Amino acid sequence: MARASVCIYHFLVLNWYIFLNYCISQLKMTPETAQIFHHGGKWKYLTLINLVLQAIFNGIACLDDALKGITKKKDIKLITFSRNLFFTCIAFPLSTYVCVVFWALFLYDRELIYPKGLEEIVPGWLNHAMHTWILPLSAAEFFLQPYHYPSTKTAFTLIVTAGLAYMLRILWAYLKTGMWVYPVLAKLSPAGILALFFLSNILNITIYLLGKKLNHRKWACDQRVKMRTTRRRRKDNLGECVMSSCPEHIDSKKLALSTQEHSHDSQVSSQYTHILQLQCHFIVQD
Repeated sequence: MARASVCIYHFLVLNWYIFLNYCISQLKMTPETAQIFHHGGKWKYLTLINLVLQAIFNGIACLDDALKGITKKKDIKLITFSRNLFFTCIAFPLSTYVCVVFWALFLYDRELIYPKGLEEIVPGWLNHAMHTWILPLSAAEFFLQPYHYPSTKTAFTLIVTAGLAYMLRILWAYLKTGMWVYPVLAKLSPAGILALFFLSNILNITIYLLGKKLNHRKWACDQRVKMRTTRRRRKDNLGECVMSSCPEHIDSKKLALSTQEHSHDSQVSSQYTHILQLQCHFIVQD
């Protein structure tokens, strides 16, 4: 039942992200706002890349949940491994990063990250769907099922490689157009841009470690409770077995049985003696 509920959840979230990507593809551009997406289109923005990656993750997770109910776990090891790796190193760190960085910059100066002109083409609910609700939907995974985290070396390599690839993507767009993808980059020096990318990787690694801690705290505690309950039951069963096989326990049972048998024999003997006395009495009278 629990597995079916998790599968349904992943299926619903998958369709939610498909719906969001469809809505974004249907946005109508004015000549002014079209310049924002010039060279590289919509997919140069980390927010929109994240929506696609979240849809991919939930698709993999839904497939993994469904196959676990109809086949052996060893037959879908690759899918389970992909689900674990995708969520721990990409889906959760990226959704958290997008949410935290976007709203931090938005509150400081919205023109640095989300110019007011975008409100003409992006409705408010869609903005929150892209930048707010991604975090609780991703964080809910920690309460649905445990995730196996890869080695630290593998995780850090994947996170840094992904960050470097996106940095090169931004630099390529700047060399093509002479415009930065995000207005905040235009206000920084080359050294400041490098420092920003470095700090971004540090933040992603920190989010990864936070997710690992949450996963361990949630499921390790549950596992310890189950182990304690199992140990207590085994201890109680062992105690019953010991009592039933204890020599003293067996001797006490035998003593009780022999006492009952002796009492029964005494009753039979007294009854037999009483009958003999009656017979002797009648004989004397005769």
